[in-house]
Amino acid sequence: MAALTRLSKSSFSSLSSLSSVSRISRSLYSGFAPDTSSHGATSYSPRLGSTPNLAVKDTKDRSVQWVFLGSPGVGKGTYASRLSNLLGVPHIATGDLVREELASSGPLSQELSEIVNQGKLVSDEIIINLLSKRLEAGGAKGELGFILDGFPRTIRQAEILEGVTEIDLVLNLKLREDVLLEKCLGRRTCSQCGGNFNVASINVKGANGHPAISMAPLLPPAHCMSKLVTRADDTEEVIKHRIHVYNEKSRPVEEFYRSRGKLLEFDLPGGIPESWPKLLEALNLDDYKEKQSAAA
Repeated sequence: MAALTRLSKSSFSSLSSLSSVSRISRSLYSGFAPDTSSHGATSYSPRLGSTPNLAVKDTKDRSVQWVFLGSPGVGKGTYASRLSNLLGVPHIATGDLVREELASSGPLSQELSEIVNQGKLVSDEIIINLLSKRLEAGGAKGELGFILDGFPRTIRQAEILEGVTEIDLVLNLKLREDVLLEKCLGRRTCSQCGGNFNVASINVKGANGHPAISMAPLLPPAHCMSKLVTRADDTEEVIKHRIHVYNEKSRPVEEFYRSRGKLLEFDLPGGIPESWPKLLEALNLDDYKEKQSAAA
């Protein structure tokens, strides 16, 4: 317990490096036209006819500071990476930080292995520690701005983050749970190049007010096909448990940012070909459309 307390204190202290890594801007979302939910909180949903009036400045003038939320397997990494390439800011995925630590055989490796294989959430202290190291390294290289993927996952983390920097926008990606399960079960990684692919071919009929969704597989090149492996935690039992844990512990984070007028909810209409142009439209990134090929 004493060791955990020491880790917590040092991690919270080092997270203050965020303020030196990023530039704060409040003007980006002054044009939002909010909708009011039945709970009285403010939310922003990019459904047809209600796209927020979001103006993104050239990255020479500022750097965005965004957070991506969404259930496991929804595609946070895919779309955060594309926007990172498009806008020229670092994509920081806490899931990648955890996997890097697992592969490093460092002091946290064994503990993290047990947590991940059981589908549990990594503790605030460990995540903050890993994120702090990444931000400090980026600051030393002159990085400005960020797109955070997988953090914050708890109210406590959100409050810590709010205390040291200003988040411009929180993008909440949403997808039906049955589709999420199929996507996660189809995930594969190339054991040689580390590329991420998906072998699932999803065709789900519309039901209970939900539209039909089709997603083509994201297959690897021929030289990677024989080297595909499945993540240890991508079993049906673990995936369902991860989704349950997310719903129970991370959904309150959505409300945290909704109450602050920073939550933009985006319902994925399908795979990347259908969703990517609509996401750019929802973010009012029309001026960047000629750069789409660079983000592909």
